[in-house]
Amino acid sequence: MSTTQQAAPGEKTSVFAIEENGINVIDESERKGKASSLFWPWFAANVSVFSVSYGAWVLGYGISFWQATLATLLGVMLSFLLVALVSLAGKRGSAPTMVLSRAVFGVKGNGFPGVVSWILLVGWETVLVILATLATATVLERLWPSANDDIVKVIAFVVVILIVVAAGVVGFDLIMKIQTVLTIILGIVTVGYLLLAAPHLDFTAVTQIAPGPWQSVVGATVMLATALGLGWVNSAADYSRYLPRKTSGKAVVWWTTFGSSVAPIILIIFGLLLVGSQVGGAGSELGEAIAADPIGALATILPTWYLIPFILVAVGGLASGAVLDIYSSGLTLLTIGLPVKRWVGSTIDGCIMFIGTIAVVWFAPDFVSPFQAFLAFVGVPISAWVGIFLGDMILRRKDYDDRALYDPKGKYGAVNWIAVGGMALLTVIGWGLTMPAGSIAWLNWLGFLYNVLPLDAGTWGYSGLGVLIAIILGFLVPLLYRGRIRAQER
Repeated sequence: MSTTQQAAPGEKTSVFAIEENGINVIDESERKGKASSLFWPWFAANVSVFSVSYGAWVLGYGISFWQATLATLLGVMLSFLLVALVSLAGKRGSAPTMVLSRAVFGVKGNGFPGVVSWILLVGWETVLVILATLATATVLERLWPSANDDIVKVIAFVVVILIVVAAGVVGFDLIMKIQTVLTIILGIVTVGYLLLAAPHLDFTAVTQIAPGPWQSVVGATVMLATALGLGWVNSAADYSRYLPRKTSGKAVVWWTTFGSSVAPIILIIFGLLLVGSQVGGAGSELGEAIAADPIGALATILPTWYLIPFILVAVGGLASGAVLDIYSSGLTLLTIGLPVKRWVGSTIDGCIMFIGTIAVVWFAPDFVSPFQAFLAFVGVPISAWVGIFLGDMILRRKDYDDRALYDPKGKYGAVNWIAVGGMALLTVIGWGLTMPAGSIAWLNWLGFLYNVLPLDAGTWGYSGLGVLIAIILGFLVPLLYRGRIRAQER
């Protein structure tokens, strides 16, 4: 267990002091706050105008506005409900999400979901920094037309990555303070964007979009769930772990779900209206521009005087999400077994994020193809993990044992082969039923089960069937080792 430097009772520490807590259980004296405090980080992390771009991608499934609205409500709320339920584990165990996962998979067996979690977090923080860099460059090029394109991108890239890495390294208190301030600022400027973009809406054109098959509605729902809530489930307990264990569980679920969902729902529906208002919907000029630069394209409809506030809110929202990701990815590295301090782990992830952003911004032909392929690849294993984790949590009647989470010889054991094997099997099955919307050569093998099953790949391949099966069957896996859980609680 990591050592922890604690403030003396009543002593107030600076938000700029580097957090010493790593993957240890938070001491009773350090648990603070109330469930409503979870609203701030989750709202700030999900108020990004990037959500408006999802409107183009949802309509790209060939569905009507009303079908797309239904997919938005279901995909956003249900996926963030999963985040809220995982947050309950943080309150019950006062440890990071992937440490609590050791109770499910075993202290050493948890290395498998730990690696999956780390890939997901590093991937998402890289995606967010890529978006922030592209958006900043687009706006700066409009304000400064004579500037060199690469120089503008480099400036944007350096500024964004320094903000993200610095906040992730310092830790929890600074993150919570930043998120509280960003929530207010981002909310105000985002409302300004909606008001300025509203004249571009054409409700008649939107309602004339023809409906599509229900499999496409399911596909759009799963795409949103994978891109939103399922991207956060493996870090949900990292922020609720500081709450006192007597905190209301219902309040934790409510504030996490509400804080996470409210902004994306409003912004995605606005995106549906905005893109759908143009002839051809997702195939319109705006829809095509969003594929290359999701946020920068949204700035093209704004007056010049609002570009500075827009880019501040755009980058602020993306950086807010990236900060949460880099903090959690640093914790996950420690959970896997890297023998360093938490801030060192965050710094390592920052270096990987640096390389990944350069690869996409300067060398990839577009953004949307690698992004959609990434969602398809990591969405399945993390879905299997969250299904197994929540099924296990529901069967447990007592809080997690602090010491056993760090001892392979303790009650949780070294490896729970049923959980590990179940996640591996469901990942393979899920990948076999999943086809990425983006075209990436090394992922062409996905969807291989459609070659042997009597299912039409064109109808089911993009429906998110693999993700749904991974979650549902994962939820049932703990029933196979129910006796193990009861023995651990004696």
